[in-house]
Amino acid sequence: MLNKAQRSNHVQSWLVDRLANAGTKVCRHCTATVYFRNVWRRVYRRLLEKQAVHSSIITELQPQFVALIKQTTTMSQEVLVFGAGAVGAFYGSRIAQAGARVSAVCRSNFSAVKSNGFTVTSPQYGSYKWNPTRTFANPDEARKSKVRWEYIVVSTKALPDVSDDSAQLEGLVGDGTSIVLIQNGLGVEEPYQRRFPKANILSAVTIVSASQPKHGEIQHNRWTRINVGPYLSRSAQSAVEEAATTKTDEFVKLLTDGGVKDASAYTHSKTQLLRWHKIAINASMNPSSVLSGGASNNAMSLDPELCRHLKGIMDEILQTAPKVIGSPFPKEFASADAILKSTQKNTSGSRPSMWADWEQGKPMELEVILGNPIRIAREAGYEMPRLQTLYALLKMAQTNRDQKKALSKL
Repeated sequence: MLNKAQRSNHVQSWLVDRLANAGTKVCRHCTATVYFRNVWRRVYRRLLEKQAVHSSIITELQPQFVALIKQTTTMSQEVLVFGAGAVGAFYGSRIAQAGARVSAVCRSNFSAVKSNGFTVTSPQYGSYKWNPTRTFANPDEARKSKVRWEYIVVSTKALPDVSDDSAQLEGLVGDGTSIVLIQNGLGVEEPYQRRFPKANILSAVTIVSASQPKHGEIQHNRWTRINVGPYLSRSAQSAVEEAATTKTDEFVKLLTDGGVKDASAYTHSKTQLLRWHKIAINASMNPSSVLSGGASNNAMSLDPELCRHLKGIMDEILQTAPKVIGSPFPKEFASADAILKSTQKNTSGSRPSMWADWEQGKPMELEVILGNPIRIAREAGYEMPRLQTLYALLKMAQTNRDQKKALSKL
């Protein structure tokens, strides 16, 4: 005769099978959590009250049970924010609001975050504290934790000419891990797909106004838009596409459950078109600000010659991208004229991040914003001479600057 624990395990297995037959997938890994065991006990008690196990009971219990499964799955999900700067910390704090366990790999802000967590101020979400579930000073500490990560959110600056950041995820990516790349530029996904061919690679494009004026203090303004899509190779099989699409939908739900209303799931091709569309803005504004000595976006858009220059670059990119991707831009994507008109109305005085990097003597995101688009288009048989000119000039300027800096240290 089965004892109480054996009866409970028997009912648990039976329920998983019956729910699966009814079209509800249950993650058996989640059943190891204390919370989930409590759920099983509640369902088990309901079954005992019925004194029998009939299919009608499953019909009655399934909606409640599925809701509990979804709640439990969110609570048990482990998310790692890799590069907890302003953008990574902001989105990490919102995902934590959805109930996930969110940890962070910090850099210069480690001591402040370890001691006091993050303080987030926002006109949309108010002021609140977020203490990561775990705070790591480096990837090695995260590896030693032996945590099975559901999602690793990479929000570092993409500098492939300086380092291959995908290598830092070695030992962190396991079976079932999805890598979410919230980074600027084109081609940022390739290094991760090559290194982790079994992982789901999710590509995210965001427009978010967030800064970290002091370590651990995040200031969020009104802009919060993020679109996420699966990144698929041309030879990706349907099962791979289905799995990546499912993980995309689940990640977007974490964002929306955390209060990020303007979060959407896109297809692979639409996400890549969105990346090209954002490149049209970044690749025109960023290098032009550097070459003009730090002009703001607004000032450049109001200057007749610079505005003509910006439009020429935007048009070149927006005309090339659909040929490379093989599909047109969606109608809702703004034209070059619309982007410039909007910029002319923005009197905040904001300057592109590339200017700040140049001014501070830091590496600029030249490869992912300029070099990769040129190479991707060229491989497809298209040239972008305006963009190539900016790339060549800035690449040499950065090389000369770095050489002078190195000589001054001798």
